[in-house]
Amino acid sequence: MAIHVHEDEFLKKQPGGGQLIGAEQGATKGFCIGVAFYDQEVYGTPGVHDDQEGFYVLAGQGTAKVGDEEFEIRPGTAYIAQKGVPHSVKKRPGSKPVKLLWSHGAV
Repeated sequence: MAIHVHEDEFLKKQPGGGQLIGAEQGATKGFCIGVAFYDQEVYGTPGVHDDQEGFYVLAGQGTAKVGDEEFEIRPGTAYIAQKGVPHSVKKRPGSKPVKLLWSHGAV
């Protein structure tokens, strides 16, 4: 079991993003971290989880919706979706895809 991974190698296998670190690398109690890319200008199906999920915008500009709150996102924006709260992202028209670092943690 490798405890490390580089994004370039990972994205060759999963171009749309996904989990970088989780149980396979030794993480415990449901902790995991990954990247996601959003290239649509409309919201997709919202995510809803049994734990909390934190986000950090690495690239692109767009809008995030967490529950009933909607707000602009750009590189450097960080936010959280609490357990059971629907959340989704869309990119701004003309922007490159939104690239997010995400992390799940036990509540």
